[in-house]
Amino acid sequence: MSFEEEYQDVLHNIESAIVMYYREHPDLIDAEVEAGLEWLSKYYSAQAQGKTSSYRKPKGNSAQVASAVKVVCDWRLEREKLSATDEKGNRVELDIDSKTPSEIVACLKRIKSSIKLWTKKGGRQGYLNFVKQYIPSEATLVKKEKKNPLGALLGLFKIQ
Repeated sequence: MSFEEEYQDVLHNIESAIVMYYREHPDLIDAEVEAGLEWLSKYYSAQAQGKTSSYRKPKGNSAQVASAVKVVCDWRLEREKLSATDEKGNRVELDIDSKTPSEIVACLKRIKSSIKLWTKKGGRQGYLNFVKQYIPSEATLVKKEKKNPLGALLGLFKIQ
């Protein structure tokens, strides 16, 4: 099984948060996303080693992307809870496979390599324009209502 197949759900969750931010901020460029993911990689790498991160947080769009992606990563690490409502209005807990900080770092690095590839192929927003075609636009609408990346991601999951 390839890395992408094994971690498809985590990669999709992270990229959904990135695309949701991009749709609200069309001036975002690949380099800003990469800077945000680089900071998160260092942050979670330090945690995987039992240390605290001493790296300076990014600023501007990079900081906002990092913040949105961090919420998703913390959810995948089971540090954040996400409850949903089924079609009948009943509350349900979403079951996820918990990940380790090392696995999150590997996913962030995989996305960073994708950013490099698509920036070369498509310019300053090559990655963003490539990946947004795979994220349903309904997610953006949910985010505007909820103002919460996890709540917005919930819009991507249909609980039956």
